[in-house]
Amino acid sequence: MSAAEPMAAMVEPEVIRVRVAEIRDRMRAAGDADDRVTLIAVTKGFPAGLIGRALAAGLVDLGENYAQELVAKAADPASVGPAGERPRWHFIGGLQSNKIKLLAGVVHLWQTTDRESLAEAIARRDPGARILVQVNTTGEAQKSGCAPGEAPALVGRARELGLHVAGLMTIGPTEAGTDPRPSFARLRELGSVCEVEELSMGMSADFEAAVAEGSTMVRIGSALFGARPRAAVGRNVPGEPPTGRSDVGD
Repeated sequence: MSAAEPMAAMVEPEVIRVRVAEIRDRMRAAGDADDRVTLIAVTKGFPAGLIGRALAAGLVDLGENYAQELVAKAADPASVGPAGERPRWHFIGGLQSNKIKLLAGVVHLWQTTDRESLAEAIARRDPGARILVQVNTTGEAQKSGCAPGEAPALVGRARELGLHVAGLMTIGPTEAGTDPRPSFARLRELGSVCEVEELSMGMSADFEAAVAEGSTMVRIGSALFGARPRAAVGRNVPGEPPTGRSDVGD
């Protein structure tokens, strides 16, 4: 770790374990009595050394927003757990067709498939891949995601292409103080219509509401690892969609 990197970037496994336990307690209180909700640790912007520490703390599912960053971390020797274990990588950022070749074979779950052209590109590069269809359940213009009314058709098309549509994903409201539960309830309803099992919804600020509405995956970054290194906050990666509050992991 360089002298310029804040200590939050290299939080110790013991601290991560405590925070995981606290998050699990809050999820149980919100309705996850059997600990069935998958906790996706969002590691975007943190150094690769944090990956091994997250694995040492028992976290397996990790989320990244940028293709180049994910691929670099996946290849880094620091991204290996103490017993040689490796993460299950979730791609949770804005997805571009020209990045799919780079990510194919590395991504465990593509969480941001929001249009037919992406589904077709994934099917070509990563046949049979597991995906989530991203839905914009808040109607906010700055967010990615297909319209709720378009979701069933997109799910159907992805299945025709041979993809495994594991579920749906959404982002809660951007504006502070807005009740996120209606948008999460909308995704739950769509999940029933589309006959999928997974609902990825909820981040550090609203995961309890998401769990109460039926989330099966939450995407948690700051509540686990603290603030991101200053250099990573608000930075853009060449060739990638710009970062922002509408990111699907916090």
